[in-house]
Amino acid sequence: MDANHSIAFFDNQFQKQVSEQSFALNAFEHAALPYLLGSVLDLGCGLGNLAVEAARRGASVVAVDASPTAIAHIQRVAEQEKLVLRGVQTGLSGYRIDGLYDTIVAIGLLMFFGRERALELLDEIQQHVKPGGRAAINV
Repeated sequence: MDANHSIAFFDNQFQKQVSEQSFALNAFEHAALPYLLGSVLDLGCGLGNLAVEAARRGASVVAVDASPTAIAHIQRVAEQEKLVLRGVQTGLSGYRIDGLYDTIVAIGLLMFFGRERALELLDEIQQHVKPGGRAAINV
């Protein structure tokens, strides 16, 4: 599946979840949540369920995804709840991380890229986590 088809597929899924108000964290997100402290970058955040919960717990979060539905939802929640949470809509195939973060999250993201891009992202994540920080990654 190419990037445009993947984005369209997930955007349709996210539209359905928003209409159903289905925002539950999955098991990995529940396990990762206690470690999302300080400044957080959530790559491929989807609807931002994890990003929103981290912001509610005091983290300053940048949530990145290609889905317009997901980012609109994140921005709406951030505004309504006055959270330190910023949604960024962009494709991740060429995305470059800027700045340093206490925590970088990539849950269920890397498997959508070829080996070379996945390794590039892993390297970027490593370079952009502050000393003593953490990365939460699964595939």
